[in-house]
Amino acid sequence: MTRRLVVSYLAITMVVLLLLEVPLGIFYGQREEERFIADVERDAVVLASFYEDTLDQGEPADTLPADEYATRTGARVILVDTSGISLLDTDPVPARDFSTRPEVESALAGVRSAGIRRSETLDRDILYVAVPVASGGTVHGALRLTVDAHEVTERIQRLWLGLLAVALVVVVAVAAVGFAIARSVTRPLRELQESTRRFAEGDLTTTPISEDAPSEVRSLGNSINTMAAQLDELIEAQRSFVSDASHQLRTPLTALRLRLENLESRLTKDVDVSEVSATIDEIERLSQLVNGLLQLARAERTPTAAIVDARMIVADRVDTWTAVADEQQICFDLSAPELSTNVLAIPGAIEQMLDNILDNALTVSPPHSTIGVRVTPAVGQTLITVSDQGPGLSDQAKSRALQRFWRGDTSSRGSGLGLAIATKLAEASDGYITLEDNEHGGLTVVISLPTAVSPAGA
Repeated sequence: MTRRLVVSYLAITMVVLLLLEVPLGIFYGQREEERFIADVERDAVVLASFYEDTLDQGEPADTLPADEYATRTGARVILVDTSGISLLDTDPVPARDFSTRPEVESALAGVRSAGIRRSETLDRDILYVAVPVASGGTVHGALRLTVDAHEVTERIQRLWLGLLAVALVVVVAVAAVGFAIARSVTRPLRELQESTRRFAEGDLTTTPISEDAPSEVRSLGNSINTMAAQLDELIEAQRSFVSDASHQLRTPLTALRLRLENLESRLTKDVDVSEVSATIDEIERLSQLVNGLLQLARAERTPTAAIVDARMIVADRVDTWTAVADEQQICFDLSAPELSTNVLAIPGAIEQMLDNILDNALTVSPPHSTIGVRVTPAVGQTLITVSDQGPGLSDQAKSRALQRFWRGDTSSRGSGLGLAIATKLAEASDGYITLEDNEHGGLTVVISLPTAVSPAGA
């Protein structure tokens, strides 16, 4: 919009300049040409009066005045008698007949003539003035002055160049002022654009509208802020509901599971025991689902990230899950730097991400396999990778595995929220999670988090 406003300002300015400067240039060019002709015509009249007596008495013409004038001005002076034969010519050529020249013919008829025409002989434009040499009402001859017209042409060209320079200065000034005005006019719109961009990214913080903004823009901005506030309230209410519902459901589900486990130990019939065991498994899956919903609601609140030591957290979680891995005859292969690896993450986020990812890896890994865990610091991003030797995922499955409630195996007891929770926690920490295939089968989960810049002197 700024560009369109500036272009419109420039277009209007150029139209005004054309309407003003073109007629002005033509007018001043004509005035300059007329003034130059008038000056030469005045000189021609003075010289003609000097030769009046000479032609009247039939005496030889004195060439000195004409030569001095020609030397001083660069003009050519020609004096002809009534028949058009030259009596004096500052150009050293034999006497010639100039009676066929229109300006000489007019002067011999007692009429002055002046103008600029193209000389085919000289191959350039010349200014000519022809005046009659007369006394007592009798024409005795004519005097013609010719001057190279480049002088007046250069004056006119300088005039046009001056007008062009003025136009350029005006255009540049209008462009600068127009850009400043356009920026001030579009600033409220840019602020609204930035606000809507933040809204699209999930930041529903309202933005104050400039008081100097147009009333229409202020009204639009207030409407957008009102909409953002209402959306924020709705989303917060949804999160609160999920969090509260999940929290309230955990206690009765736990109590119900404990009662069924106590009941299972008292039953003797195999069929009854199997039914109770299946019920306990379903309650366990429901409990995991409730816990997952609670974690997901907390992850979406996006608290402030802090500097944490990824190496220490990864080592701690691997140590915690080692007992479970040993029961399944699976071992961990941990590779991490010896020094601290600081990243920016929400406190507790890396622990929850690793718990979900390691749990999934242990679920799909066969006995006697190895789960590789790596911490790789890099410029800008630090990578935490977990690689299993399970069956892996197809491309279609990988594209959906990070979505909520997706389960690769419908018979699995999982809630389908583990990777979705991990993804939300990574995004809240300004990072991301990707799924990659292993070279020899299995799946690699890559957590990318911003590398924290250590304080000076740390």
